[in-house]
Amino acid sequence: MTPLRQAQLGGAQAFLCDLAAGFAARGHDVTVHCAAGSDVPGLKLETVPLAEGAADPLLWPTRPPSKPSPAVSEAMKAMFGAINMGGADVISQHAFEPPAFEYSKGLPVLHTLHLPPIVPAVREVAGRVAPPQLATVSRSCQAEWLKAGIGVERVIASGVGIVPGPPAPTEPVALVAGRVTPEKGVEDAIAAARRAGLRVLVAGARLDHGYNPDLSGAEYLGFLPRDELRMLMARSAVTICAPRWDEPFSMVAAEAQVSGCPVAGYRRGALPEIVDDGIGGILAEPDDVSDLARAVRKCLDLDRARVRTSARLRLGLDAALDRYEAAFYTVAF
Repeated sequence: MTPLRQAQLGGAQAFLCDLAAGFAARGHDVTVHCAAGSDVPGLKLETVPLAEGAADPLLWPTRPPSKPSPAVSEAMKAMFGAINMGGADVISQHAFEPPAFEYSKGLPVLHTLHLPPIVPAVREVAGRVAPPQLATVSRSCQAEWLKAGIGVERVIASGVGIVPGPPAPTEPVALVAGRVTPEKGVEDAIAAARRAGLRVLVAGARLDHGYNPDLSGAEYLGFLPRDELRMLMARSAVTICAPRWDEPFSMVAAEAQVSGCPVAGYRRGALPEIVDDGIGGILAEPDDVSDLARAVRKCLDLDRARVRTSARLRLGLDAALDRYEAAFYTVAF
């Protein structure tokens, strides 16, 4: 639906690239099937062209699902045709689109559900998949699928690659990172940081043209490549995650902690699984900006070396690769 690039549209896209690179580094023969225009250095890519408007049905959790896109369906058909011809031992499938499930029938595939069952058409096709071929990214998200009657057996949390280097000097700024869309709670995050007396930086793409948040209390940096974002996290005093929905995972929270930056966030969705409360960050009551400001202030007193060490043990990419390898053997053999 969109190209894979150094500045990714979301955590699922970023993790897919890290996963592929991690398996290649372990000696596996990896091909990434993706949209034309993708740029993933060091990996073998096989791309499919997308017709104009293929990205229009991108899913926003706070809005009703878009209508099915013929362009996406045709691209998925071509993609899985190429995969079938290539004779892969196993397929790691991350698209949240019905055609990805339909065209992969009969293939050795593990479907990773990066979102809860918020799209009826995806619920329907996922319900026809054998439970061992389904995984999701958090216990919180698994509970939502089980509640919908879909037997998602595996929880495989996304992992973060470790960037070597010494700790960076900390600056008195709060970072708000990720897509600038309604469900991310950017305005709550800015308000909490301002109450805590910190300068605010906002980094992320403005993808929803119908959403115009008030960013006047912050410096907007735009869409940053991942290496730049990780360096910014390492320098920031705190990263704030204020989702307005039960987010199934937060790559921003994971990457920030791995970089040594504590996270202040709302206690909802998967954040309690990602943020080690009191060690990697401080969690606040959902939608309570005053409590979030309290969490921001408490984050300033946390031991950044401990934040980094704890996160690298819990959220590092190697642990995710191990879990995926185990799941792949079950699917393939």
